[in-house]
Amino acid sequence: MENNDLNFENRIDLEKLKNAVIQIKAELGKIIVGQENFIDLLIVALLADGHVLIEGVPGVAKTITAKLLAKTIDTGFSRLQFTPDLMPSDVLGTSILNMKTSEFEFREGPIFSNLVLIDEINRAPAKTQAALFEVMEERQISIDGHTYKMKPPFMVLATQNPIEQEGTYALPEAQLDRFLFKIDVGYPNLEEEILIIKTHQDRKGALPQTLISSLLSEADLLEYKNKIFEILVEEKIMKYIAQLITKTRNHPHLFLGGSPRASIAVLNASKAYAAINGRDFVIPEDIKKVIYPVLRHRLILTPEREMEGMTTDKVIEIIVQSVEVPR
Repeated sequence: MENNDLNFENRIDLEKLKNAVIQIKAELGKIIVGQENFIDLLIVALLADGHVLIEGVPGVAKTITAKLLAKTIDTGFSRLQFTPDLMPSDVLGTSILNMKTSEFEFREGPIFSNLVLIDEINRAPAKTQAALFEVMEERQISIDGHTYKMKPPFMVLATQNPIEQEGTYALPEAQLDRFLFKIDVGYPNLEEEILIIKTHQDRKGALPQTLISSLLSEADLLEYKNKIFEILVEEKIMKYIAQLITKTRNHPHLFLGGSPRASIAVLNASKAYAAINGRDFVIPEDIKKVIYPVLRHRLILTPEREMEGMTTDKVIEIIVQSVEVPR
């Protein structure tokens, strides 16, 4: 088996990709303390061409981490603050009458960018949420009989606060399913907290964005994304993914299980996770690493289990332990 692994190593050259990831992490490390798993998953989502929902209490660096990741890539960036009075046209754009030509012209909204940060996504009402369905899934917008394609790369990074429910709207299941990952961002530990205070003191008022350099061009990113397609996934690994996802559909603790889109999400994310670790083949540990952020927002607990304080992460853990790992 060892010899096969060595042969695998030479199939695709992942050295450049792995070094780029190390550089991005080092660059973000100038400002962001800890949060290694959060940053890993953001990079995996970027390479796997997926959108990310980031959940955490205020002040745990959700927004700043997403903004700084965007800064490391030399590409377009826009930020939307979702509010209860936001209309779909405020996001997508609108047609305006040009008085000179007497014709309607389409003015692009802020969604027309490459990396789009939506802050407090659950503060906008259902019609504004629904405006994101097409663009998140198909990378295009249809308005007034015209279709406008998004220029690649296109990625939505959305944040929400799990505690405050005042003035918020629950995201529709169809929209949640369009996010590759839901990342839960927790509090730092004591050592990290001390380091956060120290780095803030050492910055002497310098804005975090000014300390971050662009490391990747759009061409580099496209090249690395294309490498992800070549990552080897053995049939037994595919069967393992399918077994895990189908178990969610008839689990007694769950009202709603994972869709085939969840299976594809696990596949794509595990390939990207293998690549950033310098491997051109997927192992079961890659699956176990990505299955939590892929599934936690797609599963719905039964009302009884929810009342008992059960979490989707706990159910995922039970399912992972119940499926035999391929050897």
